[in-house]
Amino acid sequence: MKDKIKDAKSAISLIKDGSVIMVGGFLGTGTPEILIDALVEANAKDLTIICNDSCYPERGVGKLVVNKQVKKIITSYIGLNPESSKQMNEGFLEVELVPQGTIAERIRAYGAGLGGVLTPTGVGTEVAKGKQVINVDGRDYLLEKPLKADFALIRPSVCDRMGNAIYHKATKNFNIIMATAGETVIAGCEKLVETGEIDPDTVMTPGIFIDIIVEGEQAWKI
Repeated sequence: MKDKIKDAKSAISLIKDGSVIMVGGFLGTGTPEILIDALVEANAKDLTIICNDSCYPERGVGKLVVNKQVKKIITSYIGLNPESSKQMNEGFLEVELVPQGTIAERIRAYGAGLGGVLTPTGVGTEVAKGKQVINVDGRDYLLEKPLKADFALIRPSVCDRMGNAIYHKATKNFNIIMATAGETVIAGCEKLVETGEIDPDTVMTPGIFIDIIVEGEQAWKI
């Protein structure tokens, strides 16, 4: 069986300048801080980040923005991170704002092998600019194309050595779908157990999706 266990520095060393990265979490809840800290230390540049929000300056994706490692962010919200707005207004950071439900469905679509999703959200607004409008039974929908990433950084609460993972409470958020949409999936987990210790009926991300496991995420970071 392949040994998926690595330390954070070794795992993040695979990420190079210009990579596209999905990061799980909702305002930092469910974000793998141990992986973000390693990525800040590695100082990879010109990153494209796909995430729900740009978090706070001192947490999660916000640390990458403050460190000026992010070239583009595809997200639903940047309002709680002043640095995101500042860099956007200065022309340093490209921001693609996507409605929250739409960004979730675009990620899920790639994982499910779909060519896109149809949504009425954004029809007739700036969101529709440059997008195909499809009429179904008299109602207009936007065709939103799938989102994929070179890497997905996720945060299981418990993970076994094969990568089977579960997430506690609100930490589920984007982690489950992002695990299906990254070419390489790196899990920063709070607790690592032996294979077989997790009840198969409780597994939320099967081990086949997770390529690398890093132990040591702190519970208080939730």
